[in-house]
Amino acid sequence: MTDPLVITNVRHWLIHIPFTDAIVWGSGKRAGSTRVVVEVTTAGGVKGYGESIALLDFVPEVLAKVAAPLALGYPVSDVERYHRHVLGAGYYHHQRAAVMAMAAVEMAMWDALGKHASLPLHRLWGGTYRKSVDMVAYLFGTDLDIVAANAKRFQSQGFRSFKIKIGYDEAKDVALVKTVREAIGEGVPLRADVNGAWTPGTAKRILEKLKPYDLTYIEQPLVLHDMLGHAELRQVQTTPIALDEGVYSLEDVGNAVRMGAADVILLDPHESGGLWTCLKSAAVAEVAGIPVTLHSGGELGLSQAAYLHLACSIPNFLHSVDTEYYYHADDILPEMLKFEAGSMAVPTGPGLGVTPDLDKLERYKVDRVIGAYLNPDKPGWFSAKPSF
Repeated sequence: MTDPLVITNVRHWLIHIPFTDAIVWGSGKRAGSTRVVVEVTTAGGVKGYGESIALLDFVPEVLAKVAAPLALGYPVSDVERYHRHVLGAGYYHHQRAAVMAMAAVEMAMWDALGKHASLPLHRLWGGTYRKSVDMVAYLFGTDLDIVAANAKRFQSQGFRSFKIKIGYDEAKDVALVKTVREAIGEGVPLRADVNGAWTPGTAKRILEKLKPYDLTYIEQPLVLHDMLGHAELRQVQTTPIALDEGVYSLEDVGNAVRMGAADVILLDPHESGGLWTCLKSAAVAEVAGIPVTLHSGGELGLSQAAYLHLACSIPNFLHSVDTEYYYHADDILPEMLKFEAGSMAVPTGPGLGVTPDLDKLERYKVDRVIGAYLNPDKPGWFSAKPSF
C-alpha cells in the first residue's frame, strides 16, 4: 500500500511581484520580488505549497534539475533526509547554490504534512509560544525628508520598531540614523543594517558617532565571512552586533556562537535550506542566550505565513520580524495578509494556513530572474564589500 505522505508530483513557478515604489539600498535597486513557488502533491491527494527567494539565476535551475526531481518519492515528513540528499548531490561544497531552491520544496513538504495532520505548522514545532508577531517598519533610501516621513507614517499605523538601511558612506549613515531617531522619538527600538559595507576601523568610528541614537543593534557591519572581526568588534564598543549574511547556514550559526561573534542572529529559511534548519539554528542560539529574528528578502504570502509560524513557536524570538511585505503591489494569496498595529496574527489553519491563488501564479509568472544587486540608474556601478 502506498504511503499517503509520499510525494508523487512537483511543479513550480518563477514569479515576480512589483513594488509600489522601487527600493534603493546600498547593494542595488529592486523594483519588486522575484520568487519561486513550489507545489507538491502527495499520494494521499494533498497539495502543499512553498516559496523561496530567487535573486540569482541559479535558483530556478537548481530547483528544476535537482531539488524538485529528488523530492519525488519522499514522504513529506522526511525533511531532514531530503535536505541532506540535495547536499549529497554535490552541494555540500556549494550550499549557497542549493539552499534557496530546496527551501521552497521543503516548505511545501511541511505545508502538506500539516494538512495531512490537520494542524498548523507551529503546533508541529512545539506549539503556540506567542499568538501575534511584531513586524518591523523597514526604511530605505537616502532622502532624509522622505525617510523621516515614512518613519512617521509607519509609526502612525502602529509599528513599534524600526529599521534603516545604511552602508552608503559615513556622513549618510550617521545622518540617516539621526533622522529616524528624531522622527520616531527616544526609547523606540531602532536598528540599522550595514550589509557588510564597513571595515573594522570604520565600524569602530561610526558606532561611536551613533551612540547617542541608542541602536537596538547594528546588523552585519563587517563582511559576511569575518567572524573574528565581529567577535573583536563586540569587545570594543557597546552596540549589540547582529549577524545576518554571515549566519545563513546551521554551521555558520554554530561558528558564530563558538567565536562569540553575535549578540543577535537573523535567521532565514530560504538562505539555510528550509524551515527545519531554521528551527535548529534558533535552538543553537537559544543555548548561548542569543535572541533571534528573521531576515527579509521580499517574502510573499507563503513565506510570510511561514515566518509567523516560526516566530510563534521559537521562545528566543525576541525582536520584531524584518519584512518588506507592505511594499508589494499585490500578493500570490487571494488577499494580502493584514497588519494590526504593527503586528500580524499567526495563521491557525492546517499547514501554512494560507493557499496561493493559482490564477495569480500564472499572471505573475516570468521566464527570468529580475536582478537586485545592481542599479540601472548607475551604469557601471556595483557594491564593493567592504566599501569604506
